[in-house]
Formats: sequence, structure tokens, C-alpha cells
Amino acid sequence: MYREWGAAGVPGAVLWGSVSGGGETRVLPDGCLDLLWSSRSGLLVAGPDRTAHLSRSAPGDRWIGLRLPPGTGPAVFGVPAEELRDCRVPLADLWGRAAAEVTERVEAALAAPGAGSAAGVLTRVARDRLRAAGGPDPVGARVAARLAAGATVAATAAEVGLGARALHRRSLTLFGYGPKTLARILRMRRALDLARAGAPLAEVAARSGYADQAHLTREVRELAGVPPSRLLAPATA
Repeated sequence: MYREWGAAGVPGAVLWGSVSGGGETRVLPDGCLDLLWSSRSGLLVAGPDRTAHLSRSAPGDRWIGLRLPPGTGPAVFGVPAEELRDCRVPLADLWGRAAAEVTERVEAALAAPGAGSAAGVLTRVARDRLRAAGGPDPVGARVAARLAAGATVAATAAEVGLGARALHRRSLTLFGYGPKTLARILRMRRALDLARAGAPLAEVAARSGYADQAHLTREVRELAGVPPSRLLAPATA
């Protein structure tokens, strides 16, 4: 069981919740950072992944998450994204006592739903942290949007007024990796969306900027760990 819904007050963020049936879930890289609550592990921060993360859960494990759009996480968590790359860390490692206060609020919401949802707690915490930080770096949203639309790294750098090296340094801080890696990840996400909408893989490759279908397959395998056919296969009961 998995669902997503909007996060009011945090532009571009998505709330999600799940109850695990047990086993392994393949979480694809997306350039995002997540604030997570787990019934098993408490509050965690999921950093930006370069390749698919395999999450293992027991039956009945519950998850609530706030997925922050690319470039927003550092303003919320107070650390450069590259320090969280490919990591899952307890929120307390970043916020100390403040994390304990958030934990108390989440647990109170879970115990007494009338006091507000746990997802609402995560949203309000992120919103308040963003306001205190003066908002996310606006360059992050501009870079991510241009790369998601298929712009080249060079064109993106020119549009945001940064040189190649400056863009690379800024990207490490905002996304956890350089703009070329982010572009590859966002192109894969765009291609998979087209494929899920019913486009044949050869057409998907052409529309997404891959040289051919074989190039698409290699890229997806490198980033996701499995070929597109595996990701697009219907779930079995």
C-alpha cells in the first residue's frame, strides 16, 4: 500500500505513506531528499541517491515521508546535499535535541489523530525550517527545471549565469552530485514516465534524448540496477 499527496506550504514537495507487505522495494534516484518517519527506525533523512536504493521492510512496517524537490533539502536540513549522498541517517544526527521535539510531535499525532496528522507535522517542520533559512536557493529550482526539460548542462549553466565549475560546486551543495549526474537521473525519470504512459521504448528513447533504445536500456540499468522491462513489468499479487 503506497500513496502520495500534496504538501501544503512547501512548494514542490510531496507527502507519501506506505504500509509494507514485507520484502524489498527498489527506490529509484530522483535528485530529492526526504524527511521520513519509520515505525521501525523513527525519524530519518534520506539523502540523494546516485543509483537505486533497495529498502527492506517487514510486513506491517509503516512509513510516512516528505519528499523535498531537488535543491530544497539543504535549506531544510542545514547541511549540503553531498554530505547526505547515498545515505539514510537519523534526524538526530543533524538536529540534535530539535529532532527529539519533532519525534514527540509525530508520536503525539499518531497516538491522537485529532491533534493533527503525522504527515502534517513533517510538513510544518519543513515549512518552518525553510522560512528560517530564507527559502531554498533559487538556483536549484532553475537548474533542475532546465535539466528536467532536456537542456544541456552547458545551456543550463549559461541560463543561470554560472560557469561550468561554479555550477558543479553549486550542484554538489544543492543536489548531492554534479549537473551531469542529475541530468542523467532526470532524463531516466522522464523516459520511464513516457513508457508508463504507453509509448514504445524506441519512441521513448528518441523523445528523451537517448541515441537509441539500447542506450536507454544501458542508462536505466546503470542507474536503476535493472533494465526498463523489469521496472515496467506489472506488479504481481
